[in-house]
Amino acid sequence: MNTSYRHLSIDEREKIMVLLSLGKSIGMIAKRLGRAKSTICREIKRNGYDGNYSATKANCLYQTRRQACHPKLKLNNPLVFNLVQDKLFNHQWSPEQIQHRLAYEDSQIQISYATIYRGLYKGLFDVDGKLATRKLRHKGRTRHTKNHEEKRGKIPITHHLKDRPQIANERLRIGDWEADTVLGKSGKACLVTLVDRCSRFLICATAKAKKAELISQAIIHALANHPVFVPVNYFQTTPKRVLLKNCRSFSTGLR
Repeated sequence: MNTSYRHLSIDEREKIMVLLSLGKSIGMIAKRLGRAKSTICREIKRNGYDGNYSATKANCLYQTRRQACHPKLKLNNPLVFNLVQDKLFNHQWSPEQIQHRLAYEDSQIQISYATIYRGLYKGLFDVDGKLATRKLRHKGRTRHTKNHEEKRGKIPITHHLKDRPQIANERLRIGDWEADTVLGKSGKACLVTLVDRCSRFLICATAKAKKAELISQAIIHALANHPVFVPVNYFQTTPKRVLLKNCRSFSTGLR
């Protein structure tokens, strides 16, 4: 027997109306329709009127209740809509800021940033055909997914610390250098540092931006007037190549 519940259809309501007019009992009607007696009893009690039952009117009442039981859209509330609109366009708040600020203030109005974004993309905030999404900080560009990893402005690491020789970890010889960068404002100049692991001797240089070619040029220029000590029988290569043996991706631009 199928135990899943199904709402009464308009055809079933018409059969109930006909069978009631013929004086059939609730038990008989339930048997004819293959329904439980409690289902028929509730239907007549809810949708009947003055001892009568109309299939058309009963179905209209059913549809009205179905619409009312659905969750109401928060942005359909003028108070919520006006608040979100004001924060978005007059104060330049992001949807995330709106959500968390309302929660922080324990406001009676609570709304999630996802609901605000859905409203924006549905055009609820558009005015005179102008897309409201163009007024957001990202100017309507597609947002990243939750697990998105930002790769812009980052130099891929080609030499990991775990690949560094053990003798370099012991800091017992001169010639094992580490290169790194110290960033300022995004996209602006950065500081390049070169440190000998044994002597802690430091060489600094500046680069106009964190780009492989500019970093490489800064390192070459910094080493131009400095001797580079290479241990005997160390790597059979040039001093610059020894310098960047254990660095990150700067070696790509130098080799």
